[in-house]
Amino acid sequence: MVKYLLAVSALLAVELSGQNALAADAAQMEQNKKAAIAFEDAALNQKDFDEAAKYLGSRYTQHNPTAPDGPEGLKGYIAFLKEKFPQSHSEHKRAFADGDYVIVHDHAVREPGTRGLAIINIYKLEDGKVVEHWDVIQPVPETAQNNNTMF
Repeated sequence: MVKYLLAVSALLAVELSGQNALAADAAQMEQNKKAAIAFEDAALNQKDFDEAAKYLGSRYTQHNPTAPDGPEGLKGYIAFLKEKFPQSHSEHKRAFADGDYVIVHDHAVREPGTRGLAIINIYKLEDGKVVEHWDVIQPVPETAQNNNTMF
């Protein structure tokens, strides 16, 4: 009986320590979501590279094949937005975190009065900073085959 109680106590201690670790992970994931959204806001809405750079890690790997890699690639993209689409705006619809990855669902409108784009941005963060980016982009169509929205 004593061995059984010791075993149960040990399992309970392991379980409780795991819950504390999950709480810390959940807190970090929430911070990661906030950092990814702040990064997007600085880069896409404010079009401010210096502000966006505060959220970059030691590297910035770009997985979009049409965009240059690294912080200089991001700087060039922000300059492009400023010049060609100064009124562009991205509205964050939802964000999800899974460990070091954050997925942000956005409605991006480059020119007022247009339907815009549905965008899924995926970020990898290290130490709370953005180090990698992927995206999937789809134009919002004029008509749909259903009554659901894209957002």
